[in-house]
Amino acid sequence: MKMIQAMALALVLGGAATAHADQPLQRTDLVQNDIDVPGHEAVQVRVDFAPGVLASNHSHPGEEIAFVLDGTLEYRLEGREPVTLKAGQSLFIPSGVVHSAKNVGSGKASELATYIVQKGEPLVVPAK
Repeated sequence: MKMIQAMALALVLGGAATAHADQPLQRTDLVQNDIDVPGHEAVQVRVDFAPGVLASNHSHPGEEIAFVLDGTLEYRLEGREPVTLKAGQSLFIPSGVVHSAKNVGSGKASELATYIVQKGEPLVVPAK
């Protein structure tokens, strides 16, 4: 992931991807690759949340599919009721929709976020 995109995501999510397990929010970039849709790419990221940690309001320049790997996460999408997902459940987040995610369980929570986004755009756009 480009350095500016990585820094923007780290700021929005409250911390950079690190090897330290004690970080409240840890992001691990897994895949970034061009796809057959002109001007778009696929990006996949693992996000680990300590209990009570919130990834504050933001959006993406494309679609996101969030799959909960561990724990319980509450997603708030603009204009919708909150949705609480447990391990094994997933959620589709449309392009440009402002949203947040919060660990509402008692232990660590993790998600696998898969994005189909416009190439060359910042992956994360902080909400104003």
